[in-house]
Amino acid sequence: QVQVMESGGGSVQAGGSLRLSCAASGSYSSIDVMAWYRQYPGGLRDLVAVIHSSGSTDYAAAVKGRFTISTISRDNAEDSVFLQMNSLRPEDTAVYYCKTSVKFVGGGRAHDFWGRGTQVTVSS
Repeated sequence: QVQVMESGGGSVQAGGSLRLSCAASGSYSSIDVMAWYRQYPGGLRDLVAVIHSSGSTDYAAAVKGRFTISTISRDNAEDSVFLQMNSLRPEDTAVYYCKTSVKFVGGGRAHDFWGRGTQVTVSS
């Protein structure tokens, strides 16, 4: 199967920075997409940033210009995605989740796998 694990969350004051990391590993043949989502208490998971296998990226309007998504592929049998978060605001406080969409040998559609999330808290 596929394992996805986030790290790097924590508490920071408004205006500060945090860098989230996500490592995906397992017996998949390729990755289509790696993305970061966030979820507020009682809310749905909203897309924050996504990077495709082509290298193209997209961001939610609320974070554009402040957050940057990047990847490192196949280092020690892991694919990693990072989210550099600058100029953090109290409204960025949420649980951040990493999602990896992978394909397996034999083809077929991509399958999504999620990490367990990491808390980001921004105080004013």
